[in-house]
Amino acid sequence: MGAGATKGTIGAVGATVDLRSDTVTQPTAEMRRAMADAAVGDDQYGEDPTVNELEAVFAERMGMAAALYVPSGVMANQLAIRVLAPAGSLVVAGRRQHVVAYEDAAAAGSAGVQLFPVDDEDGLLDPADVRWARDAAHHHMPVPGLVAIENTHMPSGGRWWGPDSMRELCAAAGDVPVHVDGARIFNAEVASGIPAARLVEGATTVMACLSKGLCAPVGSVLAGPSDVIEEARAHRHRMGGAMRQAGIIAAAGLVALRTMVGRLAEDHERASRVAGAVVERWPGSGLGQVGSPTNMVIFRHDDPTALQAHLESHGILSATIAPGVVRLVTHRDVDDDGVDRTLVAIEGAP
Repeated sequence: MGAGATKGTIGAVGATVDLRSDTVTQPTAEMRRAMADAAVGDDQYGEDPTVNELEAVFAERMGMAAALYVPSGVMANQLAIRVLAPAGSLVVAGRRQHVVAYEDAAAAGSAGVQLFPVDDEDGLLDPADVRWARDAAHHHMPVPGLVAIENTHMPSGGRWWGPDSMRELCAAAGDVPVHVDGARIFNAEVASGIPAARLVEGATTVMACLSKGLCAPVGSVLAGPSDVIEEARAHRHRMGGAMRQAGIIAAAGLVALRTMVGRLAEDHERASRVAGAVVERWPGSGLGQVGSPTNMVIFRHDDPTALQAHLESHGILSATIAPGVVRLVTHRDVDDDGVDRTLVAIEGAP
């Protein structure tokens, strides 16, 4: 992500306000101390106690039997697809989801599956589309092997899936497994007030990123049934993701899970302020349809290049996620002063 990010050195306008992504967050002092003091072992042998603890803590929080620590969210998603969707089957997913739009066609290249993109304009999948894909298999069309959702759904402004929507989708999926790309599932937990385990109830697997709003420097975790996770562990090795003394980075992930989730509410409040300014400046931007329920402000603009240059001249970094679509993301390293500066820049923007 962030392919459309502006780059360059900011002039004498104060510290840079980096709204490109929550992946730019810096690890906290507590994380750095935990990393320095971490007990480690060889994770490939299953002997790293800190990695084992991180996996156990995450699995419990997701209501799953087991978990696997991996270097990135893309790897976690692709492991779920490899294990759950047979080669030659369909993966039903929203057309704007990360697994469809932002993983360089990895599902086709590494798992041999065919994506079946459906409408997700409001961030959700229509269960009727899932039922159609399953019924179509009786008419000589490819068989669905997996349904994938994204919670929160980044392109719709960080919209979260509630338990009712999840139940309806899982019912439509029937015996087809469901994977949750929960890169920002803890943003959904905080915004909804509903524990993540309830938000993913009914899914076979879920992954979450520790290196976005939770501020850990590296890593994501995939959770699911024990047999699925053991198979994913074998595929992790094949994909070059097996790690050795990974407890050094897993230690920061443990701090992230234990100390950084609750503060996401601050990011959501700041994003709401930015979203209000965007709607006021560009009423036709499309943002008002969903708003900014978590930490994402996604909107249309006629000339993103000019807008990004204007923002950069005020010390604000931004990104695009599609032609004509701008993204501003709040996170721990954007404080109230940074938001105030952003609001001023937006007010005078082209």
